[in-house]
Amino acid sequence: MTVQHEVPSTDAGEALEVWIDQDLCTGDGICAQYAPEVFELDIDGLAYVKSTDDELLQDVGATTPVPLPLLQDVVDSAKECPGDCIHVRRVADGVEVYGPDAG
Repeated sequence: MTVQHEVPSTDAGEALEVWIDQDLCTGDGICAQYAPEVFELDIDGLAYVKSTDDELLQDVGATTPVPLPLLQDVVDSAKECPGDCIHVRRVADGVEVYGPDAG
């Protein structure tokens, strides 16, 4: 039996990327629990996004693509993050679609 998650509506083929504002990160690790393929806590206790090659991206404002199968997990991470530091935006125009600055 396959469990289907409700995936937020996005335009077909719309590329999304995610980044974390480490200045606001509380280090709770909720994001890494929801989507360990995308997020990881570093030795400094803060969360970072990972590249498609599983490399930790520690540059300020570093982004990584949101794989469509993980979209719901990434969105849940943004919603549940106590630091409101996870930002998901469209690659095409840079508009935040999930996170604290989403309209």
